[in-house]
Amino acid sequence: MLEHVLGASAGSRPEPDFPHLSIELKTLPINRFGKPLETTFVCVAPLTNLVGVTWHNCHLRHKLARVLWVPIIAEREIPIAERIIATPFIWSPSQEEEQLMAQDWQELTDMIVLGKVEQITGKYGQVLQLRPKAANSQAKTKAFNHQGKPFLTLPRGFYLKTAFTHEILKKHLRID
Repeated sequence: MLEHVLGASAGSRPEPDFPHLSIELKTLPINRFGKPLETTFVCVAPLTNLVGVTWHNCHLRHKLARVLWVPIIAEREIPIAERIIATPFIWSPSQEEEQLMAQDWQELTDMIVLGKVEQITGKYGQVLQLRPKAANSQAKTKAFNHQGKPFLTLPRGFYLKTAFTHEILKKHLRID
Protein backbone atom coordinates (compact mmCIF):
# COMPACT_ATOMS: atom_id res chain seq x y z
CA MET A 1 0.00 0.00 0.00
CA LEU A 2 2.79 2.43 0.89
CA GLU A 3 4.59 1.67 -2.37
CA HIS A 4 1.46 2.64 -4.27
CA VAL A 5 0.76 5.78 -2.25
CA LEU A 6 4.37 6.98 -2.50
CA GLY A 7 4.65 6.19 -6.21
CA ALA A 8 7.18 3.36 -6.14
CA SER A 9 7.51 1.97 -9.63
CA ALA A 10 10.02 -0.91 -9.56
CA GLY A 11 7.58 -3.64 -8.58
CA SER A 12 9.47 -6.94 -8.33
CA ARG A 13 12.28 -5.90 -10.68
CA PRO A 14 15.83 -6.18 -9.25
CA GLU A 15 16.20 -2.44 -8.72
CA PRO A 16 15.30 0.04 -5.99
CA ASP A 17 11.58 0.81 -5.60
CA PHE A 18 12.21 4.41 -6.68
CA PRO A 19 14.68 3.91 -9.54
CA HIS A 20 14.87 7.62 -10.43
CA LEU A 21 16.01 8.35 -6.84
CA SER A 22 17.96 5.10 -6.30
CA ILE A 23 15.96 4.53 -3.09
CA GLU A 24 14.54 1.23 -1.85
CA LEU A 25 11.42 1.36 0.36
CA LYS A 26 11.35 -0.99 3.34
CA THR A 27 8.54 -1.10 5.87
CA LEU A 28 9.63 -2.43 9.22
CA PRO A 29 7.07 -3.83 11.66
CA ILE A 30 8.16 -2.89 15.20
CA ASN A 31 6.74 -3.17 18.69
CA ARG A 32 5.95 -0.08 20.78
CA PHE A 33 9.53 -0.11 22.11
CA GLY A 34 11.04 0.07 18.62
CA LYS A 35 12.15 -3.55 18.38
CA PRO A 36 11.69 -5.20 14.95
CA LEU A 37 9.11 -7.97 14.97
CA GLU A 38 10.56 -9.95 12.06
CA THR A 39 13.44 -10.21 9.64
CA THR A 40 13.29 -7.90 6.62
CA PHE A 41 13.04 -9.38 3.13
CA VAL A 42 15.32 -7.56 0.69
CA CYS A 43 15.32 -9.50 -2.57
CA VAL A 44 15.28 -12.91 -4.20
CA ALA A 45 18.67 -14.61 -4.21
CA PRO A 46 19.94 -15.90 -7.54
CA LEU A 47 20.78 -19.60 -7.37
CA THR A 48 22.25 -19.83 -10.88
CA ASN A 49 24.14 -17.56 -13.30
CA LEU A 50 26.49 -16.26 -10.63
CA VAL A 51 29.63 -16.18 -12.80
CA GLY A 52 31.09 -12.68 -12.59
CA VAL A 53 28.72 -11.52 -9.85
CA THR A 54 30.48 -9.75 -7.01
CA TRP A 55 29.25 -7.84 -3.99
CA HIS A 56 29.91 -4.58 -5.85
CA ASN A 57 27.65 -5.48 -8.79
CA CYS A 58 24.98 -7.63 -7.13
CA HIS A 59 21.38 -6.41 -6.95
CA LEU A 60 21.28 -6.92 -3.15
CA ARG A 61 23.93 -4.22 -2.67
CA HIS A 62 22.20 -1.99 -5.21
CA LYS A 63 18.91 -2.23 -3.29
CA LEU A 64 20.55 -1.59 0.09
CA ALA A 65 22.69 1.35 -1.02
CA ARG A 66 19.95 3.79 0.01
CA VAL A 67 16.82 2.75 1.90
CA LEU A 68 13.76 4.67 3.01
CA TRP A 69 12.87 2.85 6.23
CA VAL A 70 9.26 3.21 7.34
CA PRO A 71 8.87 1.73 10.84
CA ILE A 72 5.30 0.73 11.67
CA ILE A 73 4.11 -0.09 15.17
CA ALA A 74 2.43 -3.33 14.20
CA GLU A 75 2.10 -5.66 17.15
CA ARG A 76 -0.28 -8.47 16.29
CA GLU A 77 -2.96 -7.35 18.73
CA ILE A 78 -3.19 -3.91 17.06
CA PRO A 79 -5.80 -3.95 14.28
CA ILE A 80 -4.33 -2.98 10.90
CA ALA A 81 -6.37 0.23 10.73
CA GLU A 82 -4.92 1.33 14.09
CA ARG A 83 -1.27 0.64 13.40
CA ILE A 84 0.99 3.68 13.61
CA ILE A 85 3.62 4.77 11.12
CA ALA A 86 6.63 5.91 13.13
CA THR A 87 9.25 8.36 11.85
CA PRO A 88 10.55 7.32 8.42
CA PHE A 89 14.21 7.93 7.61
CA ILE A 90 16.68 7.42 4.80
CA TRP A 91 19.65 5.18 5.52
CA SER A 92 22.80 4.28 3.66
CA PRO A 93 25.07 1.66 5.19
CA SER A 94 28.17 2.81 6.99
CA GLN A 95 31.46 1.34 5.88
CA GLU A 96 31.27 -1.16 8.75
CA GLU A 97 27.65 -2.13 7.96
CA GLU A 98 28.48 -2.61 4.28
CA GLN A 99 31.48 -4.74 5.18
CA LEU A 100 29.30 -7.02 7.34
CA MET A 101 26.72 -7.36 4.56
CA ALA A 102 29.45 -8.04 1.99
CA GLN A 103 31.01 -10.77 4.15
CA ASP A 104 27.65 -12.47 4.67
CA TRP A 105 26.74 -12.15 0.97
CA GLN A 106 30.08 -13.70 -0.01
CA GLU A 107 29.72 -16.60 2.42
CA LEU A 108 26.17 -17.37 1.31
CA THR A 109 26.94 -16.95 -2.38
CA ASP A 110 29.98 -19.22 -2.09
CA MET A 111 27.76 -21.89 -0.54
CA ILE A 112 25.26 -21.53 -3.40
CA VAL A 113 28.01 -21.80 -6.02
CA LEU A 114 29.50 -24.85 -4.27
CA GLY A 115 26.12 -26.60 -4.43
CA LYS A 116 25.33 -26.29 -0.74
CA VAL A 117 22.14 -24.24 -0.99
CA GLU A 118 20.14 -26.94 0.80
CA GLN A 119 22.53 -26.79 3.77
CA ILE A 120 22.10 -23.06 4.35
CA THR A 121 20.10 -22.21 7.46
CA GLY A 122 19.21 -18.94 9.18
CA LYS A 123 22.21 -19.42 11.45
CA TYR A 124 24.60 -18.38 8.67
CA GLY A 125 25.47 -14.70 8.42
CA GLN A 126 25.93 -11.99 11.01
CA VAL A 127 23.48 -9.48 9.49
CA LEU A 128 22.10 -11.25 6.40
CA GLN A 129 20.44 -14.61 6.09
CA LEU A 130 19.24 -16.71 3.21
CA ARG A 131 15.86 -18.38 3.63
CA PRO A 132 13.24 -20.00 1.44
CA LYS A 133 11.02 -17.41 -0.24
CA ALA A 134 8.00 -18.86 -1.98
CA ALA A 135 4.26 -18.40 -1.98
CA ASN A 136 3.96 -22.13 -1.37
CA SER A 137 6.04 -25.29 -1.32
CA GLN A 138 5.09 -26.04 -4.94
CA ALA A 139 7.15 -23.07 -6.25
CA LYS A 140 10.53 -24.37 -7.40
CA THR A 141 13.60 -22.91 -9.06
CA LYS A 142 16.77 -24.40 -10.50
CA ALA A 143 19.96 -24.75 -8.47
CA PHE A 144 23.02 -26.97 -8.66
CA ASN A 145 24.17 -29.61 -6.20
CA HIS A 146 27.76 -30.14 -5.04
CA GLN A 147 28.41 -32.30 -8.12
CA GLY A 148 27.25 -29.54 -10.46
CA LYS A 149 24.04 -31.32 -11.38
CA PRO A 150 20.84 -29.25 -11.65
CA PHE A 151 17.92 -29.87 -9.33
CA LEU A 152 14.78 -28.02 -8.28
CA THR A 153 14.51 -26.31 -4.91
CA LEU A 154 12.51 -23.61 -3.21
CA PRO A 155 13.46 -20.08 -4.25
CA ARG A 156 15.57 -18.28 -1.66
CA GLY A 157 15.58 -14.70 -0.47
CA PHE A 158 18.04 -12.46 1.30
CA TYR A 159 16.77 -11.11 4.63
CA LEU A 160 18.25 -8.63 7.09
CA LYS A 161 18.36 -10.08 10.60
CA THR A 162 16.33 -8.34 13.30
CA ALA A 163 19.39 -7.49 15.43
CA PHE A 164 20.84 -5.58 12.47
CA THR A 165 17.66 -3.63 11.69
CA HIS A 166 17.26 -2.92 15.41
CA GLU A 167 20.73 -1.33 15.44
CA ILE A 168 19.80 0.78 12.42
CA LEU A 169 16.63 1.94 14.20
CA LYS A 170 18.50 2.72 17.40
CA LYS A 171 21.00 4.91 15.54
CA HIS A 172 18.44 6.85 13.55
CA LEU A 173 15.53 7.10 15.96
CA ARG A 174 17.66 7.33 19.12
CA ILE A 175 15.85 4.53 20.92
CA ASP A 176 17.15 1.77 23.19
